[in-house]
Amino acid sequence: MRHEVIEKNGLLMAVLIGLVISVGGLVEITPLFFLKSTIPPLEGVRPYTPLELEGRDIYLREGCYNCHSQMIRPFRAETERYGPYSKPAESMYDHPFQWGSKRTGPDLARVGKKYPDSWHIQHMEDPRSIVPESVMPRYPWLARTALDGSRIEKKLGVMRTLGVPYRDEDIKSAAASLKDKTELDALIAYLQSLGTAVKRR
Repeated sequence: MRHEVIEKNGLLMAVLIGLVISVGGLVEITPLFFLKSTIPPLEGVRPYTPLELEGRDIYLREGCYNCHSQMIRPFRAETERYGPYSKPAESMYDHPFQWGSKRTGPDLARVGKKYPDSWHIQHMEDPRSIVPESVMPRYPWLARTALDGSRIEKKLGVMRTLGVPYRDEDIKSAAASLKDKTELDALIAYLQSLGTAVKRR
C-alpha cells in the first residue's frame, strides 16, 4: 500500500529518488577524500628523466601511439605473449597516458630493456632490415636531429603541477642533461624505460 502511494505521487517519488542517489553518492565518494591515492603503489615506478620525457614527446609527435599499444589486457593470449598485464601505477606519471589496444605493431608496454640500443637504432633507421614484413616507416632523421631541450624546464614544471614529484634541483639540471643528445637518443631512452618496473616472467 505504501509503495502505491509513492508511485502515484510524482513529486514524492522524485524526492525519494534524489535522496537515494545522494546517500549512494556520499557512500561511494566520501571515502576517496581520506585516501592518499587510489592507485596501488608499484615498486620501481619512477618519474621520467628529462631525456625520457623528451623521448615520450617525440613518440607522440611521430604518431607511434597510433600503431603501438602500451596496455597489456588481462587475457591469457596477451599475458603469455607480452608478460604481466598493465597496472595503473605503471602510467601514474604519464600525462597523457599511452594505454590503448591498437596493435599494427607489437605492444610496447614491456619493451624496456628487451633490446639493446643498437637494435633500436637499426630499427628506426630501417625497420625492414630487422623485420622484413614490417609496415613501419623509416625514421632516419631522428639520429641526425639535435634534441631541442630549450623547453624542458617548463615541461618538468608542468608535470610537477600535474603531480609528478620533480624537485627544484631536477628542473634546474634538466637542460644540461640533454646537451649533445639527438632525438633518437631521447626516443630510445623512453622506449628503454617502458615496463622496467614490472618483472617479466
